[in-house]
Amino acid sequence: MLDMEFYRGRRVFVTGHTGFKGSWLCRMLANAGAQVTGYALEPPTDPNLFTLAGLEGRMHSVIGDMRDFAALKAAFDAARPEIVLHLAAQPIVRDSYKDPRYTYETNVMGTVNLLECVRTAAGAPPRSVVNITTDKVYQNNEWCWGYRETEPLDGYDPYSNSKSCSELVTHSYKSSFLDGMGVAVSTARAGNVIGGGDFANDRIIPDCLRAVAKGEAIGVRNPHSTRPYQHVLEPLAVYLMIAQAQYRDARYAGYYNVGPDDGDCLTTGQLVDLFCRTWGGGARWENRAEPGAPHEANFLKLDCSKLKSVFGWQPRWHMSDCMRMTCDFGKVWLSGGDIPAEMDREIGVFLAADEDRGAE
Repeated sequence: MLDMEFYRGRRVFVTGHTGFKGSWLCRMLANAGAQVTGYALEPPTDPNLFTLAGLEGRMHSVIGDMRDFAALKAAFDAARPEIVLHLAAQPIVRDSYKDPRYTYETNVMGTVNLLECVRTAAGAPPRSVVNITTDKVYQNNEWCWGYRETEPLDGYDPYSNSKSCSELVTHSYKSSFLDGMGVAVSTARAGNVIGGGDFANDRIIPDCLRAVAKGEAIGVRNPHSTRPYQHVLEPLAVYLMIAQAQYRDARYAGYYNVGPDDGDCLTTGQLVDLFCRTWGGGARWENRAEPGAPHEANFLKLDCSKLKSVFGWQPRWHMSDCMRMTCDFGKVWLSGGDIPAEMDREIGVFLAADEDRGAE
C-alpha cells in the first residue's frame, strides 16, 4: 500500500512536471514533503494546471527539452535524485500523425537520454526509476478481454508505437546496465485518465468543459470507442507505490498495467453521458464522427491482475466518483475559485479511501 510519508525528504526527479499528470503528481509529492525537481518544456496549454496548482516555491522547476541531453544531465546531476519518475512525452495520438518525427524524438530519444543520465549519474545513481508509458503500447487486436503485460508490444499510430519503443529501450538499459548498478526499474502502462485541470486539445473531458463553458453541445468524434478510463490520481498513486516498493526491494521491479475494473471501461459516448448528468445545467452532446479520420483503436482494455496480485491493489474510485471530482474541479475553475485547495481536497479524499480500505 502507498505510504506518502515515505517520500518526506526524498529527492525525486520528475520529467514532464508541467503537464496535466505531472502537475498533480508534483502537488502530491510537495504535500508529502519531498524534495522535487521537475524537468519539462513550458506548460503545453493556456490555461495550464502547473501554473494554477500553486507549485512555485514548493519545488525546483527546470524548463528544458528531453531531446537536449546536456541540459537534462545538468539538471539531473544537480538534483542527485533517489527516485525518478519519467512522464515527459508527446502524448496526443492525433498530434503524432501530424508530426511523427517530433513524437519519436521526444518519446524514444527522450527516454534514452533520461536513462543515460541514470547510467552516468554523478555520484550515486537513483535507486528507483519508473517509466510511465501507456495502455496503447500493445499490439491491438480489438479483443474483448484485457491485455496482459506479456502480450506483444506494437502500437499502431506514431504515439503508441513510440511508447512501445520507449518500453524496449527501458528493457535494454535495465538488462545491460541498470540491474548491475543496483537501480530498480519498472514501467507502468496506464489507461486513459480524466480529472480536473486537463486543458489539452483532442481529449474528451477538456472538450466537454470547453463546450459547457460556451453553452454549446459537446462534439464527440468517436462515441463507440471503448477505453479504460480512470481518475488521474489513480495511476499517479500506483507510480508512487511502485517506486516506493522497488526502492525498498528491487524484486518488485517489473512491468505493470494500471487501469480500472471492467465496470469502468466505458465507450466515449457513455463517458460523455455521465459527464452531462453529473454537470447538469442542460449539458448535452452530439455525434460528430469524422469521415477519414486518423486511425485510433476502437476497443482497448487492460488486465490488471498482476498489479492486484503483487501489491493487493484495488482501484479506489469508480467512474461516478471520478466524474464527480472532475466536474467539481471544473466548476471551481470556471468560478475563479481556489484551485490548490480543490486539488488538496481531492488528494485528501483519494488517499483517505486507501487508508479506510487498509483498516478493514
